[in-house]
This record gives sequence, C-alpha cells and structure tokens, in this order.
Amino acid sequence: MSYDFDSVIERRGTDSIKWNVGEGELPMWVADMDFKTAPEITEAILYRAEHGVYGYNEVPDIWYDSYIGWWARRHDLTMKKDWLVFCTGVVPAISSAVRKLTTPGENVLIQTPVYNVFFNSILNNGCRVVENPLVFEDGEYRMDLDDLEKKLSDPQTNLMILCNPHNPVGKIWDKKTLASVGKIAARCGVTVISDEIHCDLTSPGTGYVPFASASDICRENSITCIAPTKAFNLAGLQTAAVCVPDGRLRHKITRALNTDEVAEPGTFAVTAAVAAFERGEAWLDELREYLYGNRKAACDFIRERIPSLVPVDGDATYLLWVNVAGTGLSGKQFAAGLREKTGLFVTPGAAYGAAGRDFFRLNFACPRSVLEDGLHRLESFANSINE
Repeated sequence: MSYDFDSVIERRGTDSIKWNVGEGELPMWVADMDFKTAPEITEAILYRAEHGVYGYNEVPDIWYDSYIGWWARRHDLTMKKDWLVFCTGVVPAISSAVRKLTTPGENVLIQTPVYNVFFNSILNNGCRVVENPLVFEDGEYRMDLDDLEKKLSDPQTNLMILCNPHNPVGKIWDKKTLASVGKIAARCGVTVISDEIHCDLTSPGTGYVPFASASDICRENSITCIAPTKAFNLAGLQTAAVCVPDGRLRHKITRALNTDEVAEPGTFAVTAAVAAFERGEAWLDELREYLYGNRKAACDFIRERIPSLVPVDGDATYLLWVNVAGTGLSGKQFAAGLREKTGLFVTPGAAYGAAGRDFFRLNFACPRSVLEDGLHRLESFANSINE
C-alpha cells in the first residue's frame, strides 16, 4: 500500500470524544476512525492555514464542482449545482429538516435498528418516533415493506429518515428496494430524508445506490444528506452537503438551514471537502481495502474462536454488528460486562432501538494491531460467561 494505515496514532489528550476513556480502556464505539486523513487533505489544510486570515467564508464554485464530479464518477448520479446546499453536518441538516417539515406531535418514521441520533433529531423537535423494524432472517436484514406502507399511511406521519447504506447493520439497499420505498412514500405524501454519509465506505468492488437515482419519484421527493466526513475522517471540520432536486422542497430546506445558522462554512470546511473529492480518491480506495481486511479478520476471528457470538455480514461502513443472543445476555448486559472486565468499549445494540436488543456495534476502523487487541479482549470476556 502507498498509504500507512498500520501506525498507531496516539489520540488521548486531543479532546477526542472517542478516546475520553479510562487508562487501559480500548474504545471501539463512536464512528470515527483512528487513521490520519489523506495526506493530500492535510497538505491543503496547511496551505490554507498558512494564509493566516480566518474570516467569514462563502461557498465557491469549486465546492459544487467537486461534489458533482465525485457523485458522477463514483456513484453514477448526475447532480446539478442548484440542487446542492452547504451544511455544517448531516445531523444538523436532518434536525433542521425535521423542524421545517413537521409540527410537534407528528410522526417521523425510522427503520430500526438505526443510528441512534435519529431518535434525538425527532424527539428534540417534539415529534414522535414511529419504527419500521428491519427483518433479520438467515443472517441478513431486509425491509418490511408491508409494514412500511401501513405506517406511512397514517396521516400523522409525513416524514421518513432512511439510512443508506444502513448504520449499524452495514446493509447496502438495492435499487428495487429503494424504488419501492420511494413509491410508497410518495403515495402516502411522505417526504424521505436519506442519510448517505457512509456511502463511500463500501467493500472494494461494491457500490451503493443513491436514493435519488433509484427512480424519478425518489429524486423529486427526497432530501439527501452527504459528506466526506466519514470516508475521510473529517467529522471535526463540520462540512457536509444537502442535495434536494425539487425546487420547492429545496427552498424550504435552504430556509431551514439558514434559520438554524448551519449553512455557512468554517475556514477549512470547503478546503477539506474539495481536497477529499479532487485529490483523495487513491487514499480512499486503499482505505476501503484495509477496512475490508479488518472486517474479514474480525468476522473470521469471531466465527472461529467465539462460538457464542454471530457477526452480521455487511458490505458498507466500518461498523460490525454482532449478535450476542447465544451468550444468554442482552447486548446492554454484554457491553457493560465487556467494558468492566476487559476495558473494551463497544455500543450496546439497544441504543439503536428495541430491534437491537441482542446486539452490539464494534468500530473496526483502526490499525490491525489495535483490532487484534480488541478481538482478544472480546474473546476473553465472551468465553468466560458460561464458565
């Protein structure tokens, strides 16, 4: 490999949320990576920093061009400049959209188990969560479209948040499924927000389908949240985009983002995004290879040495979803015991809704040596439960 993903970077003492843990603890929970970003991005940031003036910024044409070029080249989606709106993050965009497109007391549908902050974006805006649980069969997840239509048909439900690819289960939704979701949502008068922040973190040779590309209906009835932050480890720079093809819907979202003051870029937000999309492709492709190796190593280790646990196969994200039902413990009990006994910190599945009760989520975006440490801690605890 041309890039280094094996070196261990010391993150303690850097105000990292992930690494704000006790001595000897190993955090493999929150979804950021323990790798330095692409050196091409660091170079661009340092060049901008050397200017020494960090005033207010506007969004230049090159920012739009970089998004348009990346999605056309990598994801076969042709976007237009006026579809795109800058935002400081995917979560702020989702929360602003919920505020703008609903009134307190209305329903917002999510497909659990799903990213836990979706619950916050809904509940903090006075709305009610409606769950359309994913179906887990033969080790794989699928959508229950009949249940989806039943719940979207409720006139109190006018918004759906889709996770594509899906966090935490690592599922890439196929075009037919997405088109069905779009058709049902439009028929029920429900707008779809598609969180696609993990879209670039797919297995080598595997792509994802942007919701807006699944059908004309999907395109005109959707708000897509995208960013380079997960793929290039840039979350702290607060840079993202919202893609809204429909003009009337885009006007509402633009007003929402500006009202909430999350539509103006910080000094390095544009610089980092442009560098990622214009110069980071080779780094990302090597990262995906490395992450694929980590996923395979983790799954093989668990299947061979921890018979009470069942990892769920996935083709996207750097997050491993693991079933603990065979231990006799809930995911919450398992995660608590794991941290207490070994210092390994993972996220209990119940954080992602009741459908995640028997699972935990493990972040494997780290050097292989760190992953091996975590897996040995996992083995030690899991195999001691029934001794």
